[in-house]
Amino acid sequence: MIFGQDRHELRKMYADAWQKQVAGQPMSPLESLIAAVIAQHPEYHEALTGDDLEKDYTPGGGRTNPFLHMGLHLGIREQVAINRPPGIAKIYDTLAARNGDPHAAEHLMIECLAETLWEAQSTNRAPDEALYLERLRRL
Repeated sequence: MIFGQDRHELRKMYADAWQKQVAGQPMSPLESLIAAVIAQHPEYHEALTGDDLEKDYTPGGGRTNPFLHMGLHLGIREQVAINRPPGIAKIYDTLAARNGDPHAAEHLMIECLAETLWEAQSTNRAPDEALYLERLRRL
């Protein structure tokens, strides 16, 4: 696991990567990936400073959890890079071409990934890759 289990540690990694990006400091490859996702989400820049690092984002709170959202982007990018589950890279390429925007394609795919992960967590099972790919193909 690249981030560990500690929420604060994970969120600090995002904040540190963004701080380095803004300051023009050298970054690790992982920090560069994180900073690239953050750069595409200016609406979350404020969450990376101050008290929002400790904020609880609940479904009823009316705000998207920026760390979860950006983490799902990173997950999609990793899946596409290694083509796991098999076929996801082709689906991504098709969606990106159809939408004319790779970031928009990721947003579509995130919905499917989040639903699949939620189901896996709810049933205490591994994610169903076949169902996940079917959801993606329907986009």
